[in-house]
Amino acid sequence: MSHKTRVSIVCTQDRQQGVRTSVELLDEQRPTFAGVSVILKPNFNSGDPFPAGTHNDTLEALIRHLQAADAASVTVVERSGGSWKSHEVADQKGVRPLFEKLGVDYVVLDDLPAEEWIQLPLEGSHWARGIEIPRLYHTAESIVMTCCLKTHAFGGHFTMSLKNAVGLVALESRVDEYKYMKELHASEHQRSMIAEINQTFSPDLIVMDGVSAFITGGPSQGEVVHPGLMLASTDRIAIDAVGVAILRAYETTPEVADGAVFDQEQIRRAVELGLGVSSSEEIELAPAADDASREWADRLRETLDE
Repeated sequence: MSHKTRVSIVCTQDRQQGVRTSVELLDEQRPTFAGVSVILKPNFNSGDPFPAGTHNDTLEALIRHLQAADAASVTVVERSGGSWKSHEVADQKGVRPLFEKLGVDYVVLDDLPAEEWIQLPLEGSHWARGIEIPRLYHTAESIVMTCCLKTHAFGGHFTMSLKNAVGLVALESRVDEYKYMKELHASEHQRSMIAEINQTFSPDLIVMDGVSAFITGGPSQGEVVHPGLMLASTDRIAIDAVGVAILRAYETTPEVADGAVFDQEQIRRAVELGLGVSSSEEIELAPAADDASREWADRLRETLDE
């Protein structure tokens, strides 16, 4: 890449202000959404409270931002994981009244019929037979993601924007009930497989809610810290690398703490696949004007360059 990719850093407890400012700080890299139909991918992995899943205030702020940017429509699309039922998670999080108030559609992937899924072979990947994803992701005019900042105790090591893509893969095949998630979680190549999912789509914007984070455990429960940060980028590798650097500001897990940030397997495999920046030198940190945001940026720069 010949230019540097921005990751904005805003120190705030106000999610509305944090979303707005973090996107504005992307400057000329900020995407436009006028007249475009947007698919919005949150993290509804479980019904556990933030940072286990997307905070409703962040979701509302991001939807309002897209609407203010004159998006033609916004459709929230997601499924939950493990033993959690997607509709139960939606009810527990109370998102349906929010979506109704904001006038956006909500598509639960569990409800999509077989003809609305497509099988992608992913040649050269660690997936035995590729994956199945919803057709609407494959044909979307624009995709926006919002992710949390947390460790992952079940093989992913961390779960941010790259890991958020797991929620668009079918739990099991609509053709023969092949269990994709069982394959993923049983594989020694799980972290590479997470990165490989991201070949199938390209988001225009990622917003990371780091107001609070899990530094151990995850994805549903863990030790909570409060960085008080909102971040935005157009690059999944860049924002995840910065997220790893934030976790390293605390006593996080050895799997996340050890080695160079770009040696993390999710990040390394994503770089191999050309999904974004290839080194920390290609990341431009863009903090808000306040001292706290600048101090975080300086600290994160040091960690990224180690």
